Amino acid sequence: MNNQSKEIFDLIEKEKIRQENTIELIASENFCSKAIRDACGSVLTNKYAEGYPQKRYYSGCEFVDDIEAIAIDSAKKLFKCDFANVQPHSGSNANIISYFSFLNSGDKILGLSLDCGGHLTHGFKLNFSGTNYEAFQYTTDQDGFLDYDQILKQAQEIKPKMIVCGASAYPRKIDFKKFREIADSCNAYLMADMAHIAGLVATDLHMSPIPFADVITSTTHKTLRGPRGGFILSNKENEEKINKAAFPGFQGGPLEHIIAGKAICFIEAMDLSFVEYQKQVLKNAKILEQELLNYGFDLVTGGTDNHLLLVDLRKKNISGKKAQTLLESVGVSVNKNSIPNDPKSAMVTSGIRIGTPAITTRGCKEEEMKIIAKYINAVLSNPEDLDLHNKIKQEIKELLKNFPTP
Repeated sequence: MNNQSKEIFDLIEKEKIRQENTIELIASENFCSKAIRDACGSVLTNKYAEGYPQKRYYSGCEFVDDIEAIAIDSAKKLFKCDFANVQPHSGSNANIISYFSFLNSGDKILGLSLDCGGHLTHGFKLNFSGTNYEAFQYTTDQDGFLDYDQILKQAQEIKPKMIVCGASAYPRKIDFKKFREIADSCNAYLMADMAHIAGLVATDLHMSPIPFADVITSTTHKTLRGPRGGFILSNKENEEKINKAAFPGFQGGPLEHIIAGKAICFIEAMDLSFVEYQKQVLKNAKILEQELLNYGFDLVTGGTDNHLLLVDLRKKNISGKKAQTLLESVGVSVNKNSIPNDPKSAMVTSGIRIGTPAITTRGCKEEEMKIIAKYINAVLSNPEDLDLHNKIKQEIKELLKNFPTP
């Protein structure tokens, strides 16, 4: 190993230690299993495999064909659908491919605005979805809830070619059936982005978009607890156009080492222990909700139905950016996040997003959530007390020794 390679491995080791010593509350992060990490770091990374199983443009694909077929079959079984494409490199790529499958450049799309919990790829003006298509945005009501009647009215006025539902920072359940009705009212396609709630959908703890959406996109690395990557679900009638949009339309060779990790992820999610894990994710989020409310924090929509909370910090006189920095300094990882009608910029924000998937993977339960809420309150209520911060940082390190990462 040369000096430069050693430097990389030293940095990887430092990142490992950082993760071990951090209460990870970023809602889009999780810890995948060692089996998934082993697959993602395997010799499969050497193999080029443009195309699909049994239809490759390279030789030597007999084993990666079998692996990708297992990933496809496992995804279909887990989510109870009849088509899956597991090649998207990310959730954003899955969304791009889905747009390419159903739309032409300049078509109208209607998605949730970024400051109300939507995603960049749902029509944000600086994203491809906002430049390649005529993008319109629906918002939440003044309390942060989706207003389906207002979305219906907006859709009938705009008449989009596609409606996008799903969110990146929305703490309540999404009614995909109502979105289907809205889409039907204006003859629009419905795309459901379930990246954040895929693990809850897989375990029947959230309504599934499968019976209602024309195309469903997701990541594998959030509540689903797999490798970093994306996938697309739909029905057989859309198979050809989605597959063509993925390859050769948008992506080249698939990442077969990551697809192997996805296959393991889907298989792990079919185990009964995964159902219990998701139930604990929800329990932990509800405890954090109650504890933060008790400490006087405002929560967008007043609480949560899923794995995340959106904390409105305006009454605490602290920005989301400052809160993120303070909490990171003691070993609590959250992300600054816009709130509905946020008066601050997206780089500063008035809120933070908190999620329970990763800390639940480490085995933390209700009592630990109470301790975590206490730490969050102490740090943000005493932003200048460095002695207190150092004390909390040491307590967090001791606490996490009892909850090892996978």
